[in-house]
Amino acid sequence: MKIVFINGSPKKKLSVSSYLLGIVRLLVRGEVVSEQVRNEGDHKRVLESIRDADTVVFGMPLYVDGVPSHMLAFMKAMEKFCIHNNICLKVYVVSNGGFIEGCQNRALMQVLENFCNRCNFQWCGGVGIGGGVMLNVMRIMFLVYAGLFILNTVTSGLTASLPIFVEQLVVVLFFSLGAFFYCLRMGIAVNKGATCGVKFTRILLPSFLFILAADIFFVIISIFQGGIFKGWLSRKE
Repeated sequence: MKIVFINGSPKKKLSVSSYLLGIVRLLVRGEVVSEQVRNEGDHKRVLESIRDADTVVFGMPLYVDGVPSHMLAFMKAMEKFCIHNNICLKVYVVSNGGFIEGCQNRALMQVLENFCNRCNFQWCGGVGIGGGVMLNVMRIMFLVYAGLFILNTVTSGLTASLPIFVEQLVVVLFFSLGAFFYCLRMGIAVNKGATCGVKFTRILLPSFLFILAADIFFVIISIFQGGIFKGWLSRKE
């Protein structure tokens, strides 16, 4: 059985979509191929990958409550390619958005289901995740904690550094628990070729705290990228 994971994020690296697909892939066995669609130049290569595939697992961000435009273009090309070559696939999707509620991904799931019906694919379900950006932050925090753990172990010894690291690790895992559970559950379904239904989850953080943290995060990012002050002092045309 050949399974193709298609990352639909336009980011070259450190995308939430690649992260979530990686979690799904942990429990997937058999021939696995990973591809990414960022623009039209990727279409031919990815379509050739699915020529002899049994299953496709999409991972993509939520843009304006729907499928990103570059992925819609790919899906149109995929429809023609698969119909012309009489290819029938099982399709799964894991999507994420910046909104806290995972159910914001519902329209995207409906688009993928309609796409499968049109192409005569088997729609096997998906996972819609809210708070995707913060999941990425949690991943980075884990790497930072791991680095500090190694440093503290060298300087202070394992006995002093281990309890602090375990506490930090538990916090990171707790906030990401919903995403981990449903992505791993999807991996089991992919192995069996079974449907997993459509499930929605979110980062396990109270909404009022999420909004506060998100506001602070995006303000900092905007400052570093010139988003707040950009253009204030530039010459107007």
